[in-house]
Amino acid sequence: MSSYFLFADLPLVVERVTLHGLELAVTEQFLRRTTVVGLEGRGEEGVGEDVVYEADDQERFQAAGPPPGLVGEHTLASFSALLEGLPELRRWGFEAAALDLALRQRGVPLHEVLGREPQPVRFVVSTGPQRIGHIREVHPDMRFKLDPTSEWDEALVQRLAELDGVDVVDFKEIYTWREASLSAGADLYRWIVEALPNALIEDPGLDDPRKAEILQPHRGRITWDAPIHSVADVDALPFAPRTLNSKPSRFGSLRGLLDFYDTCAERGIALYGGGQFELGPGRFQIQALASLFYPEGGNDVAPGVFNTTPPGPGLPTSPLPVPERAHGFAFGDR
Repeated sequence: MSSYFLFADLPLVVERVTLHGLELAVTEQFLRRTTVVGLEGRGEEGVGEDVVYEADDQERFQAAGPPPGLVGEHTLASFSALLEGLPELRRWGFEAAALDLALRQRGVPLHEVLGREPQPVRFVVSTGPQRIGHIREVHPDMRFKLDPTSEWDEALVQRLAELDGVDVVDFKEIYTWREASLSAGADLYRWIVEALPNALIEDPGLDDPRKAEILQPHRGRITWDAPIHSVADVDALPFAPRTLNSKPSRFGSLRGLLDFYDTCAERGIALYGGGQFELGPGRFQIQALASLFYPEGGNDVAPGVFNTTPPGPGLPTSPLPVPERAHGFAFGDR
């Protein structure tokens, strides 16, 4: 039976829908905006986070307000049907809020419905290579996810090999928005796969014959992120993967996500989690899913403080401990 049917008939009463904007000036060129989706009913509030990346789109969404027809009595399945047609990242904000509210109205945490026990969450820090040394000075055991670019050279790769802290290298060659000039060349592929033999190779450019030839002996290390929005996308991959990156918001619906989890479990595909630069409750929710489905993976779900605070002794360490209390859809008690 699909795991989704543990949730489909959960009752949900929505009396009010709210949208609250969050923003963080990451750099002079990058203003990250997200929207907290709030669903209120029967004295409880469920929250999710819309993680659409375009800042102007978030501003327009907040001004326009939520879709009509969400207030009322539903099941999770009937509420989800009202969200058909929304972009995946936007829909997930409402689906997550509905799941959170339904669980809180019932008085149970996510793990209880799933019949799973939360586990400590192992996480990596996604950062630039220039910060690794500084973070390692404070946290010698910290592991990392890095995005190679054409600016890397062989000397940098060798320094990374000496640090022995890289779990994932994300080549980002599937994204259409990335400048082609930033893509790693074939020589850099070779240096990386040879110098970092234990690192997963994410979203490589297999359309390039030279890169494909270099990666042929390393297919077991290749993993995918950007193309994976459904089980159908897994089936469409050029070869059966051993490992995949799970970004819950890419699936849009709770059913799509749980069907993906079920399929990967049946096929023996290992998972690790990723985020979408969440600024609010979405970060705690992806940590909750990691705790239940892939706690030992190289999870790119580090607490948001790693994006805003210089390396120092106050930063959390990996793994994140299981919170003493859990309510609704969250890693702990928000």
